[in-house]
Amino acid sequence: MTKLTALRTPQLRGMSREEKARETYRLILEAAAQVVGNDGYADASISKITQLAGVAQGTFYNYFKSRQDVLNKLLPYMGRQMLDHIASSLPRTLAGPVREEARLRAFLDYLNAHPAFYRILYEAEVFAPEAHAEHFRVLVNGYKGSLERAVERGEIRGFDEVELEAVIYMLLSARSYISMHYARDDNGQAKAVPEHVIQAYMKILTRGLFSPA
Repeated sequence: MTKLTALRTPQLRGMSREEKARETYRLILEAAAQVVGNDGYADASISKITQLAGVAQGTFYNYFKSRQDVLNKLLPYMGRQMLDHIASSLPRTLAGPVREEARLRAFLDYLNAHPAFYRILYEAEVFAPEAHAEHFRVLVNGYKGSLERAVERGEIRGFDEVELEAVIYMLLSARSYISMHYARDDNGQAKAVPEHVIQAYMKILTRGLFSPA
């Protein structure tokens, strides 16, 4: 268990009411991410979250109906944050397997900066199942669009629609297990994934998914 780091409360003076509301909402979710990442869903109390966020418990209920409500919103929030990071890291000019390598590296970069994501994701299936299901719907739909565009450009051949959906789950699983095994040391601290791991992943893609039919 690591020591939680109090969030730096932004200067709200001068913000509009809507801006203050968005920032407070974000602070509560960021605090919840730290608490769940450190203590798990079962021990993530409202008092821990609000203390870390620097807001009153009464303020919490202006944004979330209950403890379970904030837990249900946590993984989708982190998932959108992760997807935004990946999207902003990929130059529009990248295509084919080079784009997939950049996508993997951006994913690993995000996990390196947000180690709490591991526990938030894997415990969600039990403690926030609806959030877990929504997260994977968003991931799969986004990945599906990306691969369909690769098909249209002629980069992927010989896979029909249902096969591509299966490929998406294979790629997501590979990414997940690579991060679990190689992106953390024995103490759970983030570390760089060895280049040979990424190269092995890319060989599978270039000799399989992106190879001529």
